[in-house]
Amino acid sequence: MKRWLPAPLLSASLLLVWLLLNQSLAPAHWLLGGALALIVPLLARPLQAYGQARIRRPLALVRLLGFSAIEIVRSCFAVSQIILLRRSADVNSQFIRIPLDLRSPHGLALLSCLINSTPGTVWVELSPDSHELLLHVFDLQDEQWWVETIKTRYEQPIIEVFETPRANNQGENA
Repeated sequence: MKRWLPAPLLSASLLLVWLLLNQSLAPAHWLLGGALALIVPLLARPLQAYGQARIRRPLALVRLLGFSAIEIVRSCFAVSQIILLRRSADVNSQFIRIPLDLRSPHGLALLSCLINSTPGTVWVELSPDSHELLLHVFDLQDEQWWVETIKTRYEQPIIEVFETPRANNQGENA
């Protein structure tokens, strides 16, 4: 059963969305929507190389998403103000590097989505050897503030949500 229907909930959701988007319960829409609901999860199976994400602390995820929504709205107003009221010569657009401790592929994907959803910032690259994030900031005023913000407000909560707590090795601090 899993071989032909690897994600039954996803398939049911796809069929439902198809029917809602077409606003029809005609047999042809059931047939086409059902075919898509079966084929899409099969085609997407190779993309799930990392398996299912395990959310370890759901409240931390809710807090993170709430904070991110507020930050996105705040940033939208700030970027709009810069575009409308300042001369382009006064805008200090820069690339900065931020070292990341986050290793979970699901966590990195969420961090990428949050950063790219926030106006004025763009995730440019993740260096695999040094694990540094290259971030473009539309109007950079304080590089250290950006590093601390990404590390404390985004990365730490994402680590809480997706990664298992690492054992605190007392020998490292000696």
